[in-house]
Amino acid sequence: MVSTTPATRAPATADPGPLRPPWSARALIAAGLLVAAVAATWLTFWWIGLSPASLAAGLDDTARLLRRMWPPDLPRAGDVAWMIVETLLIAVAGTGLAALASVPLAFVAARTYSGPRWLRPPARAVVVLTRAVPTLAFAILFVRIFGLGPLAGALAVAVHSVGMIAKLLTDAVEEADPVPAEAARACGAGEVQVAVSTVLPRVFPALAGIVLYRLDINIRASAVLGVVGAGGIGVALQTALGSLNYHRAAGIICVIVVLVLLLELLSVAVRRTVLRPGVRRPTVRRRAASRTGRRDAGAAGRTAGDTTGTAALPAGRAPHDVGWDRSRVLRVAGAVATGVVFLVSLWSLDPDPGRLSGAWPNLRAVLAGMWPPAFSGDLLMAVLESLLMALGAAAVGAACGLVLALLTAVNTTPWRPLSAVVRVLLVVVRGIPDLVYALLFVAALGLGPYAGFLALWISSTALAAKFFADSLEQLDPLPHEALTSVGARRWQAFAAGIWPQFVPSFTGNGLFVADLALRESVVLGIAGAGGVGYLMQESIATLRYDTTAAIVIAIAVVVYAIETLARIARRHLL
Repeated sequence: MVSTTPATRAPATADPGPLRPPWSARALIAAGLLVAAVAATWLTFWWIGLSPASLAAGLDDTARLLRRMWPPDLPRAGDVAWMIVETLLIAVAGTGLAALASVPLAFVAARTYSGPRWLRPPARAVVVLTRAVPTLAFAILFVRIFGLGPLAGALAVAVHSVGMIAKLLTDAVEEADPVPAEAARACGAGEVQVAVSTVLPRVFPALAGIVLYRLDINIRASAVLGVVGAGGIGVALQTALGSLNYHRAAGIICVIVVLVLLLELLSVAVRRTVLRPGVRRPTVRRRAASRTGRRDAGAAGRTAGDTTGTAALPAGRAPHDVGWDRSRVLRVAGAVATGVVFLVSLWSLDPDPGRLSGAWPNLRAVLAGMWPPAFSGDLLMAVLESLLMALGAAAVGAACGLVLALLTAVNTTPWRPLSAVVRVLLVVVRGIPDLVYALLFVAALGLGPYAGFLALWISSTALAAKFFADSLEQLDPLPHEALTSVGARRWQAFAAGIWPQFVPSFTGNGLFVADLALRESVVLGIAGAGGVGYLMQESIATLRYDTTAAIVIAIAVVVYAIETLARIARRHLL
C-alpha cells in the first residue's frame, strides 16, 4: 500500500509554488526579434529616404506607368508559344540535372553515411553555397562562360536547385528507417549497394515531391532569366522594356502570370496524384511499431514454412495484388514520359561538343581571375544595402501579410466572400516574379534601392499572407470556440484564443520570409534596383572576377548567417 503523506499529496490550500517568470527564453527571443524588425525597418526607411510623401509620389509615378502600359499588346501566338516552350525546357533541364546531382550529394552529406568521412564536409559546403547564391547570379556567370542562350539558364537553374533538393533529401535520408540499411551492411553490401537497394526506395516519394516543388520554383525563375540573356520569355520582356515598348511589356507580363498560375495548379494536381495524399510520413513511434510488425510477420512466415516471401509485403497488400495493376502501369508510364521530356529538354539546349569545348577557356579565365577575392568598402556597403532592403521589406511585408491573412483564413475572416477575393488576389500577386516588379518600379521611379524595396515589399506581403493564413487555419479551434461561446467579442477571442498559439508560427514564417527576401534582394540589384546585384553584374561585364568572387562569398556568408539565425529562433520558438 502506498502511503499518502503530506509529501506525496498536497492539501488543497497548499502554496502553488513559485510562479513562472514573466520573461521566459521564448518571450525574450520573440521580443528581441520584434525590436530588431522595428530597428531594421526604421534604418531602411532612413537609408532609402522613404516617407509618406515620397511613397505617395512613387505610387503616383507607378500608376502613370501602368496607364501607359494599357492595353497590353500580346506577341504573335507562334512567338509566345516558342518562348513558353523554351522557358519550360530550361526549367525541366535544370531541375533534372539538379536531381541527378543531388542524390549522391545528399547520401554523402547525410549523418548516416558510412563511407569516407572526409567527403561529408565538402558535400555540405556545396549544399550551402549553391543554396545561398541566387539563380540569376549563377546565370550571369554562365552567360559569360557559355554565351547567350538557354544553356546558361539551364545550368544556372541546376546549380542553384542542387542546394535545396540535396538539403531536403539529406533530411529524408537521415529520417529513413536504418534497419534495412544495417542489415544490408551486415551481409557485406557496399555503401552504394546499400543506398540504391534499401534507402533510395524509401525516400523516393520524398524525392519526387521535392523535385516537383522545385520545378514549380524553377519555372518562375526561368521566366526572368532572359533579363541577363539566359534564354526564355524574359528575353522578350527585357527587349520590350529596353525599347520603351510598355504595351508589349504588359502583354508579356500577362503571359508570364498566366503561365505561372496554370503551372502552379498543374503542379499541385501532379503532387497529389504522385504522392497520394493519404500516405503520411511515419513518426518515430509508428516506424518502431512498423519494424516490430515486420519482424513478427517474418517470424510467423518462417514458422509456417512460407517460402514465397509474402511476409515481406507491405501492410495491407495481398500476394495477388503484386503485378502490373493500373496504378503501377500509370506510374511507369509517367516515369518513361518524364525521362523522354528530360532528354528532349537537354537536346534543346544545343550542347554540341564544339560549344562546350570553346567554353573551357572562358571557365579557366573566370576561375583564375577569382583569386584572391577583392573585398572593398563599396562592396560591403552594397551588401549592407541589400540586407537593409530585405529586412525592412520583410518586416513591413509581415505586418501587411498578417492583416491579409486575418482576412483570408477561414477561422478569422469576417466575411467568407471577402476571404475568397483576397485569396485570389494573393495568388495573382505571387504569380508575378519579383524581378518583374523591380523592372516596373525602376522604369517608373529610376535606379536605386527605393524601387527594390517596393518590389520586395509586395512579394513579401503576398508570401507572408499565404504562410500566415495556412498557419492560422491549422491552429486548435477549441480555445477560440470556448471564448466565443461564453460571450467574448471577436477581438477578445482572437487575442486570448488564437494569438498565443499563432506567435511561434508567426515568428518562424516571418524569419523564413526575411531569408527569401535577402536572396531576392541580390537578384533585384541586377535590374538596377539597388543592392549588391548591380555591382556583381558590373564586375562580370568589366572582367573583374576577383570582385565577383568577393561578392559571391559575401552573399553566401550573409545568407547563411540569416538562415542560421532563423533556424535557431525557430528551434526555440516552435
